[in-house]
Amino acid sequence: MMVSDYSRQRVLLHWMSAAVIVWTLASGFYAAGIDVPVPIKHWVAFINVSLTTVFIPFFVWRLFIFASHIRHVSVTALSIMERLVLLAHGLIYFTVSFVLVTGVLMMDRSIDVFGVLEIVQPLEDADLLAQFSAAHVWACVVLAALIALHVGAVIVHELCGHRILRRMSLRLCGNRSNERFE
Repeated sequence: MMVSDYSRQRVLLHWMSAAVIVWTLASGFYAAGIDVPVPIKHWVAFINVSLTTVFIPFFVWRLFIFASHIRHVSVTALSIMERLVLLAHGLIYFTVSFVLVTGVLMMDRSIDVFGVLEIVQPLEDADLLAQFSAAHVWACVVLAALIALHVGAVIVHELCGHRILRRMSLRLCGNRSNERFE
């Protein structure tokens, strides 16, 4: 199945998502897994909660665009590799959604968005908060693995001459190519 390159909007949303996801995963694992001073842990938590809260509507928009695009794809016409690519992207979208939802539901205090907006804590039951917190941590581990696989697949495609990064370039987005669905 031949497709055109990604629109500027899809490329912008992809790279914004990549920046937010990589930052929050890396800084979150760093603050949780390394012995860092408490003020740094609090700063990372504040930035990550604020950043991901602002990110949620952009991600919902990206999810809508992905779903709209997939709606027009005939899965039966796709090769096995294209189906795997579609499955991998679907898993990434599902996992990011799960991470964002559990991140909100695990909050044991109001959600402070860069000191500009405060969102009331959705749940107060300590057992539920602990369950959502554990689910959030495991979902972050799964997301990190999926992102590593995604980056690895891009590297393999680039080495094989499939210009994935070129199609995802802000400078070149919107140009038509004869690359396969990816």
